[in-house]
Amino acid sequence: MQARRKPDLDIPSSYPSYNGYQNQNIQRPQTFKEKSSKLFSKVHDYAHRADEKLSQLGSPIKPYLPTIGRLLVVITFLEDTYRILTDYSGQVFYICVQRGMNRVLTHIFFISNIVCMLLGSLLVISRKRLTVGVSCLTYVLISQSLAYGLIFDMQFFTRNLSLIGGLLLVLSESWAKTKKRVAIPGLLQLDSKDKTQTVTLIGRILLVFLFVAHVFRTKWTFGSILMNTLSAIGCFLVVIGYKARFSASCLAISLIIQNALTNTFWKYQNWNPMRDQLRYEYFQFQAIVGGLILLVNMGAGGLSIDEKRKIY
Repeated sequence: MQARRKPDLDIPSSYPSYNGYQNQNIQRPQTFKEKSSKLFSKVHDYAHRADEKLSQLGSPIKPYLPTIGRLLVVITFLEDTYRILTDYSGQVFYICVQRGMNRVLTHIFFISNIVCMLLGSLLVISRKRLTVGVSCLTYVLISQSLAYGLIFDMQFFTRNLSLIGGLLLVLSESWAKTKKRVAIPGLLQLDSKDKTQTVTLIGRILLVFLFVAHVFRTKWTFGSILMNTLSAIGCFLVVIGYKARFSASCLAISLIIQNALTNTFWKYQNWNPMRDQLRYEYFQFQAIVGGLILLVNMGAGGLSIDEKRKIY
C-alpha cells in the first residue's frame, strides 16, 4: 500500500527561515560583541579625527615642544631655589626648630639642594648629561620629602611621583635619538630602543599619579565628578598608550586650567603663608604639564597600544 504523501505547506515568502534569518527582509539582531565592536570603531574614528585636528592646530609650535616641556619640568626646581635663597634664614629656622635637625646638617642640606637644583635644571634645559641632571633633581625630591617630614603625605608623595615621571620622560626623549648599546652588570646588553621603551612606560605611569591624588582631594559635586571621570579616562589611555598624544594634550589643557583656578597665589600678599604654599603647588603643577608636553611630542613609545596598532 502506497504511503500517503504529506501535503506541502504553503509558507509565505516573507516568513523567516529556521536556520538563521536567511530572508533579507528580516535582519538578525546584533550580538553584544558586535555592538561593542561597532561602538569602539566609532569612538576610535572620532578620536582619530580629533587627534589629527589637534596636530594641525599645534603644528606651528611643534618644533618648540621639547624645549617648552623641559623648561616646564624644571621650573618648580628653579622656583624652589629662588624661594630658599630669598628666605634662607627662615628655611633654616624651620628645619632646625620644627624638624629638630642639627644646624650643620641643615646648612649642608640646603646648600646641596641649591647646587643640585641649579645644576640639574641647567643640564636638563641644555640636554647635556641628562642622567646626571635627572639624578640631581631626583635627589632633591627625595631629600626634601625626608627633611620636611612629608614622605607619608599623600598629596606631596603623589606629586613627587608625577615629577619623577616627567624627569624619566626627559631621559627617554633624549635616549630615543641615540642608537648606543647599554651594558648593565649581570644582564645582557640592552639597545637604546629597549631602554627608552621601558623608561617611557614607567614615566607614563608615574606621570598620572597627580590626577589620582586629585580625585581624593576634591569635593564630590556634579562638576568635579564629571571632570574626575574625564581625567580618569585620559589617565587610563595615557598609561596603556592609546591615542597617547591626544590624551596627554587633553590632560595638559585640563591641568593648566585647574592650576590657574585653584593655585591663585598672586591674590595673596607676600607676608601671607598661603601665597608661598600656593606658589609652590602652582609651579609643581606646571612641571607636570611639562612632562605631558614631552609625551605629546615623543608619543607613547614602543610599549603601547598605539605602537602595536602600527605593527598589526
